[in-house]
Amino acid sequence: MRCAVRAILAVSVLTLAGCSGTGGADDGSRPPKHASWWQPRPGLAWQWQLDSEVDPSVDVPVYDIDGFENSAADVARLHRDGRKVICYVNVGAWEDFRPDRKTFPGSVLGEENGWEGERWLDIRQIDVLRPIMERRFDMCRDKGFDAVEPDLVEGYGDDTGFPLTARDQLRYNRVIAEIAHERGLAVGLKNDLPQIPQLLSDFDFAVNEECAEFDECDLLSPFIAAGKAVFHVEYAEPTSSFCAETRRLRLSSMQKKLELGVWRKPC
Repeated sequence: MRCAVRAILAVSVLTLAGCSGTGGADDGSRPPKHASWWQPRPGLAWQWQLDSEVDPSVDVPVYDIDGFENSAADVARLHRDGRKVICYVNVGAWEDFRPDRKTFPGSVLGEENGWEGERWLDIRQIDVLRPIMERRFDMCRDKGFDAVEPDLVEGYGDDTGFPLTARDQLRYNRVIAEIAHERGLAVGLKNDLPQIPQLLSDFDFAVNEECAEFDECDLLSPFIAAGKAVFHVEYAEPTSSFCAETRRLRLSSMQKKLELGVWRKPC
């Protein structure tokens, strides 16, 4: 399995006041204001497992697992244990190991992205990609997932083989959020720190890799200030170097190994 390619972009620091308090031990549901889908709040513990068969024994209220590799029965089992379940789906790159790989025309396939069997997508071709992503999100809904984690939504900062702009990315990311919400699914913004101010109202939570290593965690404060969870991992940094700060910011932080197996070391 794989985790996201992280685009490192120079951004100005945006600081908003966070909220005080700690998250509860429940599933994070709260009465929706303008939505019928799950709205995870800050402080929720989580497990992120994309490698190997899902292990349901981790005592956390939120699981983030691969949408293709797990069945409706896997999701139902987690639900029976009181967990909310997030569906990992790659929306920014083609993967040659997915069952729908032949539905992507060659015109949308760009450069390799550094992960075996993957190539960047031309996200400007929304008319082509939207029905493919709709079918993927239908799968998440039909298997009973509560939310989606769309991966690789910051290709405009990488060498994709296409002249993608920040505007292209904003348009595509909003389409992705719309597709999720049309199916009653919450949706998380994966990385893409520079566009948080523009996308905050479109997304229900954030998923972040390595903000502590790159001294960027303050940039996620708008999500916390809006009452939206930030699910955060570090790979190289030990918990002793980031947990005090991410607790202050109210991020849901843990250390994981890069392959995103069962092992986790939470804050």
